[in-house]
Amino acid sequence: MDPELGEFLAITLTVLTGSVVVIRLAFAAARRLEAKSKSPQMPSDLAARLERIEHAIDSVAIEVERISEGQRFTAKMLSERAAHPPLDKG
Repeated sequence: MDPELGEFLAITLTVLTGSVVVIRLAFAAARRLEAKSKSPQMPSDLAARLERIEHAIDSVAIEVERISEGQRFTAKMLSERAAHPPLDKG
């Protein structure tokens, strides 16, 4: 075998092996980055703040429902009052 051909084959084999290793490392790094981006971490102070906001919204919703119940009751009382006018005592 020609010595230049042997050197060429050795260099080619080294380059191909190195390329395969680099490509595999690149794919591993890409998978790791993709896994990190799929499960973003929320800071604990932000999570606590969002929980407080959620509780505040729940409280507001309860109060709005109570106001609605009061309005329905008042409307019912007024409609009953209009249907049955008070008797004149005079």
